[in-house]
Amino acid sequence: MAWTRRGALLAAATLPTWAAAGRTASAQTAPGAPADRSADWPEKPVRIIVPFPPGQAADIFTRLYADELSRRWPQRVVVENRGGGAGAPALEAGARAAPDGYTLTAGTSGTLGVNPSVLPRLPYDAERDFAFIGNVVVLPLLIVAHPAFAERTAPALVAAAKARPGAIDLATAGPATSQHMSAELFAHRTGTRFNMVHYRGSGPAMADLLAGNVPLMFDSVASALPHIQSGKVVPIAVTTPERAPQLPAVPTIAETVAPGYGAYGWTGLCGPAGMPEPILRRVNADLNAVLREPAMQARFIELGGTTAPGTPEAFGDFVRREIAQWREVAKIANVRLEG
Repeated sequence: MAWTRRGALLAAATLPTWAAAGRTASAQTAPGAPADRSADWPEKPVRIIVPFPPGQAADIFTRLYADELSRRWPQRVVVENRGGGAGAPALEAGARAAPDGYTLTAGTSGTLGVNPSVLPRLPYDAERDFAFIGNVVVLPLLIVAHPAFAERTAPALVAAAKARPGAIDLATAGPATSQHMSAELFAHRTGTRFNMVHYRGSGPAMADLLAGNVPLMFDSVASALPHIQSGKVVPIAVTTPERAPQLPAVPTIAETVAPGYGAYGWTGLCGPAGMPEPILRRVNADLNAVLREPAMQARFIELGGTTAPGTPEAFGDFVRREIAQWREVAKIANVRLEG
């Protein structure tokens, strides 16, 4: 089954639904917000804070749509990278910025979805400190194996893991990353246990997988695809509810061993709580228009993702469901970060 963007956004169970339910955008506008100047907005450059260094997925996709928004608006859109601290300092800066629409933040599956459950002293409230504008990109993950690993399907992998609990090494890009949390969710949903081997990023983990030092890895489609195409690693299953467009022949975890399983990376756009609703709606409409352009959709797929346009209400509902899912996984797997 081909993975359609609509199918990904309508997935149920552990993958949040995209029904436009919950808070309305007007409820995100706090009392005492600055005077409405939305008719003149933007009168100066708009800044988007990205919580990671240049070259990472959130930065790449943010720059793509930021360039297009710069062509649509009378002012430039400037991307500002603030890496470090699991993205917390950047999200704090975005939350504390003036709610006038001139400082926006690229919120991600890690900074908005996972951090609230694994960082004990988070300097922002992911649910209350932001006005949710819209999701931007969905980034499917997948399980890949070294060619020497005997189990080439998800059912065979689950059977082997149950036969040898905790004996099979599984590499991740680091503790509490999307890869790690997706692997923990997989273990929980299939009743298996792995020896999680954490690296400082996807690159070092993939290097050890290619060398045969670890047999398995949860990685992004974008990162693993070149190695799959060269035959250096074997794809076992993807984490999204429907198959990834980049790998249509690879089955999903949901269709093989864990019905309803759904996990992935994502990046969306937020403003500070109290952002004027007319500006929020303007940014959402223009962002969605960019994401629906065929050329932009094709570019996202080429880079390993899928565009994810939608309403502010749907994005807010999605973030809250993500927080709930990863809070449960963090509790079950006892995932906690210092900081």
